[in-house]
Amino acid sequence: MKKGALLNSILSVVILSIVVLGVVAFFVYQKRWMGFIFIALGFLHLFTLKIFGVNLKSTWPDIVFGIIDNGILVIAAIIGADFAGITGAIIGGSAANAITDGFAGIFEGWTAEYLRKHKIKEKRTALSSAVGKMAGCFFGAGIVLVIVWTILSL
Repeated sequence: MKKGALLNSILSVVILSIVVLGVVAFFVYQKRWMGFIFIALGFLHLFTLKIFGVNLKSTWPDIVFGIIDNGILVIAAIIGADFAGITGAIIGGSAANAITDGFAGIFEGWTAEYLRKHKIKEKRTALSSAVGKMAGCFFGAGIVLVIVWTILSL
C-alpha cells in the first residue's frame, strides 16, 4: 500500500459520508424520491472513484456485494417494520444484514473469479473496495425503494 493511501481512503469515505448525511437529511421527508436519491448517491461514489483514477471494472465485485447486501436488507427492514414498527425494522435489518453478507460474499467472490478468468484486472485497494461497496449499497437500496415507494406506492 502506498504511503498515505490509507489516510486518503479514510478521508474520502468520511467526506462522502458527510455528503450522504447532508443529502439524506435534506430529503428525509421526500419518501417517493429517496430511492432515486440513493441511486444518484451511488453514481456520486462511482464518479469519486473515477476522479481517483480507479478502473470501475475492478470494483464490480464490491458493487455486486453492496447491491445484494443492501437491497435484501432494505426489503427485510420494510417487512420487519410492517410487523413490529421500529423494533421490527431494526431486527429485520440486522438479521438480514448477517444473512445477506454471506450471500453477497458468494457473488462478490464469483464476480472476482469471473473477472480474473476473463483477464480483467481487479486490482482492489482500500479506496476502491470501500467506495465500491458504498456505491453498490446505494444502488441496491435505491432500486428497492424506487420499486416499493414509487412504483408500488407502499
